[in-house]
Amino acid sequence: MPEKPILALMYDFDRTLSPRDMQEYAFIPALGMDAGDFWDECSRVMHKYGMDQILAYMLVMLEKSEGRQLVTNNTLRNLGKGVKLFPGIRTWFARVNAYAQKRGLQAEHYIISSGLKEIIEGTVIAGEFKEIYAASFCYNEKGVPFWPAMAVNYTSKTQFLYRINKGVMDVAENRSLNEYMPEDRRRVPFRNMIFIGDGLTDVPCMKLTKVNGGHSIAVYQNDRREADDLIINGRVDYTVKADYSKGCEMELVVFEIIDQIAATSKTVGRHMEHFDMAKEDKS
Repeated sequence: MPEKPILALMYDFDRTLSPRDMQEYAFIPALGMDAGDFWDECSRVMHKYGMDQILAYMLVMLEKSEGRQLVTNNTLRNLGKGVKLFPGIRTWFARVNAYAQKRGLQAEHYIISSGLKEIIEGTVIAGEFKEIYAASFCYNEKGVPFWPAMAVNYTSKTQFLYRINKGVMDVAENRSLNEYMPEDRRRVPFRNMIFIGDGLTDVPCMKLTKVNGGHSIAVYQNDRREADDLIINGRVDYTVKADYSKGCEMELVVFEIIDQIAATSKTVGRHMEHFDMAKEDKS
């Protein structure tokens, strides 16, 4: 177990850290398509075959890029270079890490997204994350995809909260994930988690984090009505504009949560000391 309590910040990607869906920056324009037309086609494929929404968009990406070499391991990562980010994102992680360190915590950052892992890995902030959990392809020796490796939809996102909670990071390891683990042995207690997302597809993670004692934040751009519904209906704790600049409301809210987590970690640690002392006295 680490010496310092771990603080886990978990983010959706599209419209949470970036203003648009990642495919809209370079991939869809390279097809010569309008973004609305592309997503409409994904919807038609989904309903035609009764497919999972994420598998549907992955299939359409493969079909539309056939013969164009638009979807390979390398080209997808290159697409990540063009993904725009919300204000302040590039310095956000260092600021959070420094503040958490000051409060006696070790901050870790995670992506839990229905977008493509390969594109996220090509962004300038990819190195900030301990793990990137997102949809991905299997590739042959030439780097060409032949099958989905992972499809992350709004409900399957929740498994990654438990992976972070228990410290079972390998997505291929399911036995350890589902085995019983006492709360005091878990790597990151839910009370030390912050989930940041933008909308309905994040609700299962938002709610799961919140009801287990963690903290959920809904971000919005210009229209805050959906975020307002989320807090009114008890899905999230906070609604914050998607601006991660120094001194912004996001920083204020997250730093206040860090203060709370740090204080709780101290009292929990004190309780465990007293508990262990009592057990020794009885032995």
